Amino acid sequence: MNSCPQNLGGVQILLGVCGGIAAYKAADLASKLTGAGARVYTVMTENATKLIAPKTFEAVTGQPVFLTMWTRPEDFKIKHVDLAQTAQIAVVAPATANIIAKLAMGIADDVLTTTFCAAWKKPTLIVPAMNDQMWENPVVARNVKTLKDLGYEFLGPETGRLACGTESVVGRMSEPADVLKTLDSMAAKLKA
Repeated sequence: MNSCPQNLGGVQILLGVCGGIAAYKAADLASKLTGAGARVYTVMTENATKLIAPKTFEAVTGQPVFLTMWTRPEDFKIKHVDLAQTAQIAVVAPATANIIAKLAMGIADDVLTTTFCAAWKKPTLIVPAMNDQMWENPVVARNVKTLKDLGYEFLGPETGRLACGTESVVGRMSEPADVLKTLDSMAAKLKA
């Protein structure tokens, strides 16, 4: 079986990046998606920018990064709505407990949550990354179930070493190559 993505060429991907330490993996994912021919539009939470620079995503995607709803658009389009309409597939990687809760409850209080709230009809992949104790929290489990019931797809989290130093527990973000394969499968369904 060919492990190279076959279906991402020309697909418009909305990439949400949250403030988990795994945000560095999102840059690798954005690079891999762009290399596979996808057009990647990145939106970042303020906390994500504390962990990885928006310029990194601009460099690997060749697209501007969206950080706020208050930037004056050059084309006079409402950017978060325009991004939601343009995207064919949406992905949040890493997805923190905070973003999962906001999406499950329909809270739209920043550019990422507002954009993803507007993109709710698009195929959406959530790639969680958090401490194992947070992942096992019944409230987080309820929010994940709510999103799954609404049709959101999930990949991970995986077992491994976490940023807190804990080993062999669930909470680690899935590897970008695995996320790429899942998004390629989602793109194949779009093209079918």
